[in-house]
Amino acid sequence: MEQPQRIAIVHEWFTSMRGGEKCVEALCELYPHAELFSLLHVKGSVSSTIEQMPMHTSFIQKLPFAERRYRHYLPLFPTAIKQFDLSGFDLVITSNHCVAKGVRVPPKALHICYCYTPMRYIWGLYDEYFSKDRAGLLTRAGMRLFINYLRRWDVRTAENPHQFIAISEHVRRRIGDIYHRAADVIYPPVNTSLFQRSMQDGSYFLIVSAFVPYKRVDLAIEAFNVLGERLVIIGDGPDAPRLRGIARGSIEFLGWQPDEKLKELYAGCRALIFPGEEDFGIVPIEAMASGKPVIAFADGGAIETVIQSPTFRTGVLFKNQTVESLVDAVRKFKKEDFNPDKLRSFALRFDREVFKRRMKEYLERSWAEFKLHPPKR
Repeated sequence: MEQPQRIAIVHEWFTSMRGGEKCVEALCELYPHAELFSLLHVKGSVSSTIEQMPMHTSFIQKLPFAERRYRHYLPLFPTAIKQFDLSGFDLVITSNHCVAKGVRVPPKALHICYCYTPMRYIWGLYDEYFSKDRAGLLTRAGMRLFINYLRRWDVRTAENPHQFIAISEHVRRRIGDIYHRAADVIYPPVNTSLFQRSMQDGSYFLIVSAFVPYKRVDLAIEAFNVLGERLVIIGDGPDAPRLRGIARGSIEFLGWQPDEKLKELYAGCRALIFPGEEDFGIVPIEAMASGKPVIAFADGGAIETVIQSPTFRTGVLFKNQTVESLVDAVRKFKKEDFNPDKLRSFALRFDREVFKRRMKEYLERSWAEFKLHPPKR
């Protein structure tokens, strides 16, 4: 079977090693001869697998304070992404949660978009990112000027990919609602081999999260202030001062931790607390791979992994993002038993090798169909 000779992987920015970057890392392992395109690359911020790939960056890389304040240049991202020259590439894979799908692709190239979510900054979470409490006067004024342009651009460029892959059924529905495009689903990779099933009862509840508004770490803190239970929080981010300010004595902040320490913290917890609405949620799968159940908000990707059937349970869901609802869920959790072996077995369905196999099969099938029946555009 004929294979694409030149492959481009387009990702918005490489500044840390989070879920999207782990997806790109797996794609780099599948296609080690691919070339990477990104608005910005902070050297040393991602894995060696990504760092060693050929990397092309945009003019955003050269702007003042870009490494730390790149999000302030959001209105410039559409211009930056379309200036990449992808001439000669056969397959373009866009790793998209912001503007990657807006890249210009040669007419004879296949464009597959792996979509984490339609751009959350300009759609459902605009108020959370750009409220008076979250953004300065200049940032809010700038976004008011550009928000309609960005929304029109986002919808228009959703016509670019030949096919969309969503990271969850939740995102598949959002792609349909906002972009009016169909999408297939391939769940993102979780490195379950990093974690081992734990039989410890645990002496604390755990959060692993960036400190940004939609993660709702504040809700968990307020609930555990009421419960008086020990809560260990792994993570950091812009909301750190505010979150530390509302936490009482039973709550402990440890910042980001290396993998070995994180493995220990999963193993020693009673359950993971997952209070935000996520597009998928890799952290709950990591907890389950450690044999630990999850207490999660009943919306978004969590309802695809936190199962509450009569015959099989991986955690407890709470219906409302309120202190009362989360407190009730924790109290309910204490009355239930969970099987660590079954939790880990469920997590293995999302292993990174499963992702790589499914992605490889999907791309090969799509490439064969594309060569046999090139779309008329």
